Amino acid sequence: MLFARDVLKRHPGAPIIFDVKCSQRLPVAIREAGGKPVMWKTGHSLIKAKLKEMNSPFAGEMSGHIFFGERWYGFDDAMYTAARLLEIVSRYINPSAVLEDLPASHSTPELNVPCAEGEHHRVVARLLERTRSGELSFPGGQICDIDGLRVDFVDGFGLIRASNTTPVLVLRFEGHTQAALGRIEREMMGALRSVKSDAMVQASAH
Repeated sequence: MLFARDVLKRHPGAPIIFDVKCSQRLPVAIREAGGKPVMWKTGHSLIKAKLKEMNSPFAGEMSGHIFFGERWYGFDDAMYTAARLLEIVSRYINPSAVLEDLPASHSTPELNVPCAEGEHHRVVARLLERTRSGELSFPGGQICDIDGLRVDFVDGFGLIRASNTTPVLVLRFEGHTQAALGRIEREMMGALRSVKSDAMVQASAH
């Protein structure tokens, strides 16, 4: 959010790219700063390509891959990202207050559901098929199928997607309150177990 706000001061109206695992609070902050939020597929190569395609000044993933098209070359570099963060917080008398003022939600870490080789793609395809046919519904939720199944509610979101690198389903849940988080997690897990009854959640290895 800090990076997007800073970049948009110099590039008003620019597209700011983020992946499907990012917080629901992020697109709101981008719009409030005068930018165009663009949700895209997870994967640093995919995000980097999207940044170049849209000539975006900035993109980032929840995993920590950060890409600057402004004053940089469009690839992720941790040292450069740290320098840009220091540049931003150096403008404030109390940097801690700036960080503490960022909007927050209750969320899970990235969660994994182990699958047989190739099964994770079949499970996501079946989830999307049942959602599109109306067999599965999420009252009050907005469906996004850019990369797996993401459902955005007024008070949080749930995500089920297939990993790009290993045979696991990647899950992430967020709620504006702890109660919302619990409700969304139960609803999304119920949907998942309707197509994979043996789904067992493990913490991500990274």
